[in-house]
Amino acid sequence: MQKKGELVSFRPDIKVVDCTIRDGGLVNNFFFSEDFVRDLYLTNIKSGVDYMEFGYKASKEQFDVTKFDKWKFCDDDDVRAIVGDNDTGLKLSVMADVGRTDFRKDIGDKSNSPFDMVRVATYINTIPAAIKMVEYCKNKGYETTINIMAVSKANDSDLDDALEIIGRSCVDVIYLVDSYGSLYPEQARRLAAKYLDCAEKYNKIIGMHAHNNQQLAFANTIECLTMGVSYLDSTVSSLGRGAGNCPTELLLGFLKNPKYDISAVLDFIEKHINALREEGVVWGYDVPYLLTGRLNLHPRDAIQFIAEKRTDYKAFYRYLFDRECE
Repeated sequence: MQKKGELVSFRPDIKVVDCTIRDGGLVNNFFFSEDFVRDLYLTNIKSGVDYMEFGYKASKEQFDVTKFDKWKFCDDDDVRAIVGDNDTGLKLSVMADVGRTDFRKDIGDKSNSPFDMVRVATYINTIPAAIKMVEYCKNKGYETTINIMAVSKANDSDLDDALEIIGRSCVDVIYLVDSYGSLYPEQARRLAAKYLDCAEKYNKIIGMHAHNNQQLAFANTIECLTMGVSYLDSTVSSLGRGAGNCPTELLLGFLKNPKYDISAVLDFIEKHINALREEGVVWGYDVPYLLTGRLNLHPRDAIQFIAEKRTDYKAFYRYLFDRECE
């Protein structure tokens, strides 16, 4: 597949999706101040970002509401307290994990909701359930995505079958997700081509959500962009689970559309991100995340390693490597 433009090309189909609250909430149980969330919302408007993802529609039956702040659950009234009627060009999204949301109870009609888009996160083995959720949300009036997680663990045959099933569904956007930050640009390019073949066949849009375990989230994102991927996820200062994501300030600085402006993002970093670090919130590239990314593993062990303030990196690597070889 030929690249869609060059690095200096202007692509009007590009949409930037800010995931700072949703992915970043995984590092502090979504305990963001009202000022943080409101200022991020205003920053996204000023910066020309296309979508802002507030968090999850998680089940209050499955998750203890005393252990998480409101953006784990994203009640409509809590979102309206930040955005009002959202009379802006910025669209709002929320994520719903297969098996972890009471979607029929918690997701109502689009006409009564602050959200424009529902993003459904799924593994390959739960795609039929994801499609049921998407059909429900489409019937309620929402834009929809299916985000296939841990795609680096899938074999080609299973992924081909999954894309065929999703392609025939009513979903709008199909996301390539590098959950473990294990992909190199050449691999991201090959996968993007596979997804884009499906998109062309079924008239879908493709998105990219990258993690930064090997400091390749930005590189993989722009590699997929040049192949024709349109929806690009990012977080301010890479704030996100473990090693974090593609940094918004890098992505907006790279894109050639004059609507995107990093000035407000820089103000937000100065005011809020530095304070978050001073509070002790930890995220971003570190050696343990490199090791789980290199071995194509979930970062949970690296997260625990860092929480314990360990530095015995070689022993940790040997532990991970031996466990994979068992």
